[in-house]
Amino acid sequence: MKNIEARLETKDWQAIREELHDKGFVIVPEVLSKNECDDLIEAYNADDTYRKTIIMERYRFGLGEYKYFQYPLPELITALRENVYAKIAPVANLWMQQLNINRKFPSAHETMKKLCREHGQEKPTVLILKYGEGGFNTLHQDLYGEIFFPIQMVFMLDQADEDYTGGEFVITEQIPRAQSKVNVLKPNCGDMVLFTTNFRPVKGSRGYYRVNMKHGVSPLHSGHRHSLGIIFHDGRS
Repeated sequence: MKNIEARLETKDWQAIREELHDKGFVIVPEVLSKNECDDLIEAYNADDTYRKTIIMERYRFGLGEYKYFQYPLPELITALRENVYAKIAPVANLWMQQLNINRKFPSAHETMKKLCREHGQEKPTVLILKYGEGGFNTLHQDLYGEIFFPIQMVFMLDQADEDYTGGEFVITEQIPRAQSKVNVLKPNCGDMVLFTTNFRPVKGSRGYYRVNMKHGVSPLHSGHRHSLGIIFHDGRS
């Protein structure tokens, strides 16, 4: 997977970390190639790749479907998970420090997985999502146990306004004693979005305070939309 590792190294990670810290999310363009996106979509029906399928409307999660990958993960996904984790772990640790939370995340993803296993979280949470016309995903947080990494990522596998319309990626911020703020993102095919899993620090007049974040997908007007969600912590189920 030297190709994806080399591609990641060309990105301005200092600027990425700064924007992620300041806003709670950042779009990193052109991380995956069109062929890589197409291969992931084509593999959606390869049952031996996945451990569980969720029909979203059964649980009132929205309208659509997603599948959890099983270990061992595809090489491309493992390379993304390990390399990006190492780049953004300093942001996660800065957030814990600013919010006075006594937790330090390891610098290597393999050690993060070990920490999850020690708390009974052994199953991969990487997933691929599929929406058709009218499909959507309600606002939520991807927490799978006591241990969670505060940042995650999603990759767009289709092109907005060509393969589908609508289906924007939505991030909300719940500021204490204030109305929620909504961010609507429209990444291109192959783009990576890094964003807050649960909460992040924001500096106020009396120091840092906690802002809770949720994410979801607005309804599709037409077409089909696939995305790859990579969560850095493992889950119990």
